[in-house]
Amino acid sequence: MTAQSPCRLYLITPPRFDVAAFSRQLIEALEAGDVAAVQLRLKDAADDDIVRTCRTLAPIAQDRNVAFILNDRPDLAAKTGCDGVHIGQDDVSYGDARKIVGGDAIVGVTCHNVRHLAMVAAEAGADYVAFGAFFPSQTKEPPTQADPDILAWWNELMTVPCVAIGGITVHNCAPLIEAGADFLAVSAGVWAHENGPSAAVRTFNERCRDLMASHKADTV
Repeated sequence: MTAQSPCRLYLITPPRFDVAAFSRQLIEALEAGDVAAVQLRLKDAADDDIVRTCRTLAPIAQDRNVAFILNDRPDLAAKTGCDGVHIGQDDVSYGDARKIVGGDAIVGVTCHNVRHLAMVAAEAGADYVAFGAFFPSQTKEPPTQADPDILAWWNELMTVPCVAIGGITVHNCAPLIEAGADFLAVSAGVWAHENGPSAAVRTFNERCRDLMASHKADTV
């Protein structure tokens, strides 16, 4: 998963859902506009349920050239043919995750609002670093609060892509795009959008294109 201009969407699944119903939602969302990745995030599910869900949802994403990433579990990501894994600071180490999923897989690392953690992850070889939370989240209680300045700092210093996460919606995403986020990680901001996930994906893409175009015009 590499950064491309403009900023791109990185969808995170709801914490609980009916797989059949969500599969239809996911197809509609992915066909509504550009999406870079989908992360399956099932914190309290049994391993067998995670495996079954991966095997249902991963082909939906991969058939549309969208990376399918599993949260927390490099072992199950490797077992089910996911494109990569996302790990937090309390999960397995980056080095262990890389050994499990292999050199060609994506490994992303949560770095909260700590610049040193991001530097360490990037130097170790992480494919992206994730900063947040930038806003209050409907999905989980964030342990840290991040400021868009950290995205600008990272964008100026490093080439490893950065992901902004935490309570992001079509209404509050502009400062993150302008600060240099390569990806916007969004859950409720898409799945709970008042006009549905497809409308949310279209609007996010419009925001990204318009703000990037405006930024380029300002720098000419």
